[in-house]
Amino acid sequence: MRKLQTFLNELEFHIPDFEKTNPVVSQATIGWQIDHSLLVINAVVDELKNSNPENYNWKFSKMRLFIQIVNTIPRGKVRAPKTVKPLDVATLQELKTKLELAKKNIANLSTLTSKSYFTHPFFGDLNLKSAIWFLKLHTKHHLKIIEDIRNSA
Repeated sequence: MRKLQTFLNELEFHIPDFEKTNPVVSQATIGWQIDHSLLVINAVVDELKNSNPENYNWKFSKMRLFIQIVNTIPRGKVRAPKTVKPLDVATLQELKTKLELAKKNIANLSTLTSKSYFTHPFFGDLNLKSAIWFLKLHTKHHLKIIEDIRNSA
């Protein structure tokens, strides 16, 4: 979970640049990338906390296996579900508030049972360990986009 905390610190570092964009890299601003990442983290942790471990149902997924092997999310291939797609441009204060909630949520992951789970739209049920893997992978993906926006602006 240290890696997730490090990623949250990196997201926090980029908050002052939340209005920057580069349409060559992404149509979305740095703020959108941060907001989306935080929405995903907070939504996944909420689902983990509210899950019934007895209902966890692992199934083989070719797509999950492929993504686990390459350990990267291809850019532009998948669209974010509506539930974690920012509708409005977040303000500086809203980003900071969501970041603080994400920090608390990540810190509390260790209190959950290993069979706590969330259902990913493509990967199926992910238990706690797999959910943490996904959160790291997803956040790293958006941090790379943020870096590309900053470096080419």
